[in-house]
Amino acid sequence: MKEMIQKKLSDSAAARWTALIIVSVTMMAAYFFTDVMSPLEPLLTAAKEDGGMGLGWTSDEYGFFSGSYGFFNVFLLLLFFGGIILDKFGIRFTGIMSTVLMFGGALIKWWAVSNEFDGQLFGYSTQVIWACVGFAIYGVGCEIAGITVSKVIVKWFTGHELALAMGVQVALARFGTAAALSFALPFAQSHSGVPSAVFLGAALLCVAMVSFLVYCVMDKKEDKAAAATAEADPEDQFKFSDLKLLFTNRGFWYITLLCLMFYAGVFPFLKFATKLMMIKYGVEADFAGAIPSMLPYGTIVLTPLFGYIYDRIGKGATLMIIGSVLLTVVHAVFAIPTLTSVAIAISMMVLLGIAFGLVPSAMWPSVPKIIPMKLLGTAYALIFYIQNIGLSLVPILIGKVNQANTAADGTIDYTTTMTIFAVCGVIAIVIALLLKVEDRKKGYGLERPNIQK
Repeated sequence: MKEMIQKKLSDSAAARWTALIIVSVTMMAAYFFTDVMSPLEPLLTAAKEDGGMGLGWTSDEYGFFSGSYGFFNVFLLLLFFGGIILDKFGIRFTGIMSTVLMFGGALIKWWAVSNEFDGQLFGYSTQVIWACVGFAIYGVGCEIAGITVSKVIVKWFTGHELALAMGVQVALARFGTAAALSFALPFAQSHSGVPSAVFLGAALLCVAMVSFLVYCVMDKKEDKAAAATAEADPEDQFKFSDLKLLFTNRGFWYITLLCLMFYAGVFPFLKFATKLMMIKYGVEADFAGAIPSMLPYGTIVLTPLFGYIYDRIGKGATLMIIGSVLLTVVHAVFAIPTLTSVAIAISMMVLLGIAFGLVPSAMWPSVPKIIPMKLLGTAYALIFYIQNIGLSLVPILIGKVNQANTAADGTIDYTTTMTIFAVCGVIAIVIALLLKVEDRKKGYGLERPNIQK
């Protein structure tokens, strides 16, 4: 009798790393588009002039626009429902849906910044409102794509190099952020202003959509191989009654709140960091975006490195505590009015890069240790949903604080702004400590290595 030993595609290191690179291209393009407007704040808030590039937005309008990314996710619960769709209908359906939403939202945003509009809505210019609508639609797609890719990595790398794989994916995504922060402003200045940079981002999202379609071919083969090896257990299928397991898990809520506070101290900060460098530290406009871009560039190396350490040594909860402490120190230093040295700004950005490598490299691979695979999409969706509350409301708050602290000559006192970010870091430290205590009680294994020997 002829025997055939069936293997999953993910058992091949070459196959699983190929799958990772393909989906990472999707998220790299997404992160580029998410932050393509961040270094453009000087152009967005410059006065409209004949032949000029300024759009005449206020600091308040820019803050409202930055926060609009998560409006539909937060107020319409679309990200949470996206997680349920992911667990119910699978990776391929959800991934295609999310990439289409990203590209469609990007086109609306490009159309908005490319045209003149009359009048106002809700106290903001019509152009800002339309740009917000496009950004919010894009935000739904981007966040659902993010949880989909997270589940892809868990699917292909459980029992293997899970934290390293997540670290590599995050690193490549950060490369998209770094590219946006470094090159969006010079590109816009040399190619007719804001619309050109937004169009570039939309074009990359078209590439991202095609990239995910390529992955879908591999995913279908992986599912067939898993079915052939009898690994598809009916008990592992998603049921709505299982949501109780998620909502009553204290460790899950600690990691969710840690994500909220840590990312609230990073991503909203990046949206205002370019102008901070120009006004407080006197950096020239052409170089101002390069300093914040050091953060994502640093994480390109550090996140996989810390993921490698977590895979082989463990100490995930400890890494999250250290990262939260560094975040707090950085923003506390930025809040001191008398420290205006460019060298200090650069050194703090390096330190923030280390923090930004530590926490994500430990946090995201820790979720599968707390939540079963059948609920993983919903779990990541709920974490991203809570995170989006911070990503939506914090930029709006910061925009209003900056507006209130703007002098007649256009300079801004950033003391209050940076104190708010430092408070986020302090809360993150407390939550990370509580998570470590909970891990000791429940034995999640956050301090243990990921690779199964």
